[in-house]
Amino acid sequence: MPAFKAGDAFPADVSFGYIAPTPETSDVLACGMPSKYDASKDFADKKVVLVAVPGAFTPTCQNQHITGFLSKLKDIKAKGVDKVIVIAYNDPFVMAAWGKANGITDDSILFMSDDGPAFSESMGWTLGPRTARYAMIIDHGKVVYAEKEPGKDVGVSGADAVIAKL
Repeated sequence: MPAFKAGDAFPADVSFGYIAPTPETSDVLACGMPSKYDASKDFADKKVVLVAVPGAFTPTCQNQHITGFLSKLKDIKAKGVDKVIVIAYNDPFVMAAWGKANGITDDSILFMSDDGPAFSESMGWTLGPRTARYAMIIDHGKVVYAEKEPGKDVGVSGADAVIAKL
């Protein structure tokens, strides 16, 4: 599958690994059991912002990219977004810990694993073995925005760019 463009249907076979947030696993050192999140099924009836980063806990991803989504979550949700999901090539344990390290202990933002990274690789949006930096808006199964960063900066995939397209 090539990269998405506005108007494309989100594919029917996309899943990510994640650890569902629970009160029992809210501490950053607490581990839950990974499960499969059927993105295709869940995205069919929701408005979703999907953000991909090269790696959890990395300088640009943490200090410039995800912080925008954390600080502007209320603005994003006010635009009718049901879910904000962050993916990276890291495993579900690392992604869950990254969410908790950023103060997310509920499902306000879900941190998931693009294992392999199968989904990003299917679009050609990778940086070697890692997910590339990109953002997508999926509205009830249709892609309405999909942009990959052309370089190392955070621009088209940042919170402000996404909010402008909501």
